[in-house]
Amino acid sequence: MSVPFGVDLGNHNTVIACAKNRGIDIVVNEVSNRSTPSLVGFGPKNRYLGESAKNQQTSNIKNTVDNLKRIVGLPADHPDFEIEKKFFTIPLVKNEDNGVSGKVRYLNKQQEFTATQLFAMYLDKIKDTAVKETKGNINDICLSVPGWYTEKQRRAAADACRIAGLNPVRIVNEMTAAAVGYGVFKAAELPEEEYKKVAFVDVGHSSYQVSIAAVRKGELKVLGAAYDKHFGGRNFDFAIAEHFAKEFQTKYKIDVHENPKAFYRVLTAAEKLKKVLSANTQAPFNIESVMNDVDVSSSLTRDELEELVQPLLARINVPIENALKDAGLKAEDLDSIEVIGGSSRIPSVKTKISEIFGKPLSFTLNQDEAIAKGNAYICACHSPTVRVRPFKFEDYNQYTVSYFWDKEEEDEDHLEVFPKGGLFPSTKIITLFRKGPSFDIEAKYTKPEELPKGTETFIAKWKINGVVPNEGEPSIATKIKLRNDPSGFYTIESAYTVEEQTVKELVEPKEGEEVDEDAEPEYREVKKLVKKNDLTIECESAALPDAKLQQFIEQEASMVMEDKLVHDTEEKKNQLEEYIYELRGKLDDQYKDFASEQEKEKLNKLLLKAEDWLYDEGEDSTKARYIAKYEELASIGNVIRGRYLAKEQEKKEQYRQKQEASQAAAMAEKLAAQREASKKDDGKKDSEGDVDMD
Repeated sequence: MSVPFGVDLGNHNTVIACAKNRGIDIVVNEVSNRSTPSLVGFGPKNRYLGESAKNQQTSNIKNTVDNLKRIVGLPADHPDFEIEKKFFTIPLVKNEDNGVSGKVRYLNKQQEFTATQLFAMYLDKIKDTAVKETKGNINDICLSVPGWYTEKQRRAAADACRIAGLNPVRIVNEMTAAAVGYGVFKAAELPEEEYKKVAFVDVGHSSYQVSIAAVRKGELKVLGAAYDKHFGGRNFDFAIAEHFAKEFQTKYKIDVHENPKAFYRVLTAAEKLKKVLSANTQAPFNIESVMNDVDVSSSLTRDELEELVQPLLARINVPIENALKDAGLKAEDLDSIEVIGGSSRIPSVKTKISEIFGKPLSFTLNQDEAIAKGNAYICACHSPTVRVRPFKFEDYNQYTVSYFWDKEEEDEDHLEVFPKGGLFPSTKIITLFRKGPSFDIEAKYTKPEELPKGTETFIAKWKINGVVPNEGEPSIATKIKLRNDPSGFYTIESAYTVEEQTVKELVEPKEGEEVDEDAEPEYREVKKLVKKNDLTIECESAALPDAKLQQFIEQEASMVMEDKLVHDTEEKKNQLEEYIYELRGKLDDQYKDFASEQEKEKLNKLLLKAEDWLYDEGEDSTKARYIAKYEELASIGNVIRGRYLAKEQEKKEQYRQKQEASQAAAMAEKLAAQREASKKDDGKKDSEGDVDMD
């Protein structure tokens, strides 16, 4: 049975949740952490994913990729490309599809992987973690993405899921997932009739999002949403790191920007200092041998930090005001402000948000896990094997979308179908009159002012084929079903031709008119458009073409096998090393009486030879060679071990027999004592029964 699987893929850490045990559980990783670093690293033999990537990030800084969600689906000519470059320690390059690829050294050669592939590698790791923890199949996933993601970015995220062997049942906005979790898990606190108006605020590692929702028992509507996609914890970290970088140039005459490892260590220390200042008014800043064998030390106060990030804090009000404006509400209309996200723990951020709303903040949701739990619930809703509490919700359309076509008999050549602020999933049907056998329809974003600067307006293009005009008619009516589906994708769900036919329709009596039950029913002839035949649809969208998708799936499967081989090889190597030391120790201890001097001498020589090989030629050998060496030693060692085990078994048997004999003797002694006691009791009764007749 497939386990419903929800993933909050954060820019810094990822949280996994699964629907099981009559609830939603957070899945812990291989080191029992409830979140996993969102990192992909590359080495000479294999990849490092999640925790293993974090462990070697400092030493492998030029081949470790983070900020995965910032570049997936991002065009290389987008203004954000230049902004994101400074947050990466690997070179970002433009690929053949005008997308972003990361250049790394993997398997001892320079290689490039697209952002979608890198995203998929990490999802594959997350899937493996969930499989090992839940002991179940993981097929379906509900993945949350930032609300500002465009169609191209949402499609890339869905493609990454497929490359990782997952079926994306739904791509959902992060804030909507958190709101769903609130509506489901706080149902007892919600009204049944009136809607409770709640603001959801998420200050994450790389972005800041606000959604205004109307929630009641069993139902949710997102009324407005806004964002600042360049405001988050990493911006605070960089502000602190840059402050100390300048200080160290003056104080220690070193420039940490010249050394990527040094700057990364400063950045890591800046993140720790930021967390310390969330609970304290002052914190030290010390790094040993940051570069050129120079130790650095300094300190920072909370007031100094707030001064450093003042330009950031000055922008906090913008998303809140925009979201309220979209929702048509004022701050005083809200019943609650629910705050999540790791960076919401920064005191100045909390204070500023509370001041803007003019209300105290609520932290009833888990700041790190709320989105993942909402995702797991949504995935469970799509599962045929899991029963969930009914909860209806509609997501918020962030951008206005129109569909375009070549004008023939229509008055217009386009129609605004899904406006900003509309709720989805949503379906609209339009009618076009066509003369030829095929025609094109194109979807575009039509209000550039709503879009992130530099966003491509093209969404998708469809070629509709199979139109057969009616004889004697210049054109034929076609019905096109346009859909903004649950994942926020813009599609054409179906297309078919219709023709006008005369049909008989039952005449309904007018309101208040008496009806003669014995009279024959009346019919009238009316002209109606009736479906004639279905049309075929060819789509050109931002999703990967099937051939490219299959290529990436095969490439990922190959890398997974390579990683597994390296892991298995290392396991066999460790097994051989452990066996050498274990057997050598036991020859002089447990096994000393079970091997002849000749056997000991021969085996010790083999152990020494195997050890020398292991630390010389065998340091980097194959899995088969390690197995062969192990079996060579075990062929002799197991004979001696067999003698030892046989003797141990003989001792156990002797001990068992001795115990049984002892127990039997004790039982016999007990029975004898009982019989003796019984005889005494019988004699006493006979004595008492004698009567003197004299």
